[in-house]
Amino acid sequence: MSETNTAERYDAVVIGAGAAGLNAALVLGRARRRVAVVDAGEPRNAPAARMQGFLSRDGMPPAALLAVGREEVARYGVDLIDGRVEHVENAEPAEFGFVVHLAGGPVLHARRVVVATGLRDGPPDLPGLAERWGRDVLHCPYCHGWEVRDRPLGVLGTGPGAVNQALLLRQWSADVVLLAHTLQLTSADHERLAARGVPVVEGRIVRLVTDDGRLRGVELDTGQVVTREAVFVFPRPVARDALLFGLDCERDDNGWVTTDRTGRTSVPGVWAVGNVADPRAQVVIAAGMGAAAAFALDRDLVDEEIGRAVALRRASGPAVPA
Repeated sequence: MSETNTAERYDAVVIGAGAAGLNAALVLGRARRRVAVVDAGEPRNAPAARMQGFLSRDGMPPAALLAVGREEVARYGVDLIDGRVEHVENAEPAEFGFVVHLAGGPVLHARRVVVATGLRDGPPDLPGLAERWGRDVLHCPYCHGWEVRDRPLGVLGTGPGAVNQALLLRQWSADVVLLAHTLQLTSADHERLAARGVPVVEGRIVRLVTDDGRLRGVELDTGQVVTREAVFVFPRPVARDALLFGLDCERDDNGWVTTDRTGRTSVPGVWAVGNVADPRAQVVIAAGMGAAAAFALDRDLVDEEIGRAVALRRASGPAVPA
């Protein structure tokens, strides 16, 4: 436990300034709460040139959205702190909430905490893949399918999600192939792929072939180069959730933090929103998660304040008649 006498005090500290964190801070700032947002500057979608599927923001660069969001929350008095949170712990005494420790020594006190630290994609370790990530090596058909429509597309068979990814991509292009790589396909997989018009190319992937800064194809261990203009891969999402589990928040059977519909975790006073709680959440969904958490968090604070006011009123005794 840590003392909070020297801590900067806030109604809420939001950890992470992506769409989820900034939208939570925006709602809380408009509710006249004292809020700080701490961000380490590592957005998941940084490699992407454009953000898609967000009404009124379709095609906007991700960095531009975050810059506008920062300007908006600052107008409501939200403190924006560039830094990394090392750990969060319960305050002492407990009614003080939480102590948020930043790298380098600063300490913040928070009545409530919103963790919006996101995740990092764990793409397979294939030569040439990391350099093309977010450009012509892609992971989300709904995010990038339109931009590569009607082009020769490939799906890398690096995990069980590849089959469904290939089946889905067929609606954006008539030329989709599944590069089996290490994937063991069932007879049902083959049947569905054939019915959908998706050929399967056998052979282990050796590397991605580029020319003049663009993807040209995928080289197999047979020596064949399968010409493709873009490839999709189903990455392994790795949540940045160490802060949550340092507070002993419960996990589900898949290892992700357990939350209710507002993002409230099993630890009172702690919310988790965005990709740290849901790897499938696109930017627009993450922003909505942040707003939902802020509404619930503010109501939680109001209930606490009412409870304290009632207790104080009762302790002061009955009013003396005039």
